[in-house]
Amino acid sequence: MALSVPLRARAAAAAAAVLVLLAALGIPSAASARGVKADVPIVQLSQLPPEARETIVRIRRGGPFPYERDGAVFGNFEDRLPRHERGYYREYTVRTPGVAHRGARRIIAGHGGELYFTDDHYRSFKRVRE
Repeated sequence: MALSVPLRARAAAAAAAVLVLLAALGIPSAASARGVKADVPIVQLSQLPPEARETIVRIRRGGPFPYERDGAVFGNFEDRLPRHERGYYREYTVRTPGVAHRGARRIIAGHGGELYFTDDHYRSFKRVRE
């Protein structure tokens, strides 16, 4: 059975190489299907605009929320956040000074307590580190 150890090592190396290749090509792997998204950058809470920090305080307190859509299910149709069942994410508007409508900024809250910030209406996200 001495051959089985090197064979396992080669198989593990080949599997790792395939995952690297898939990631380089932008093809989702089984890891991303389970909700692992390594490409979402991190932003410190202190680096967010003050309006985003205010929204997070409201989320943690359970309200009140100034916009009718606050707390609505975020479907993650863009597939930019880790995949979870529908209803896992909720969206909250971040006020944009000088804009009369809701604007493009949002906080997305996951059921597990994680928070994401977008300032370009879901084109990109940053995970908030508190």
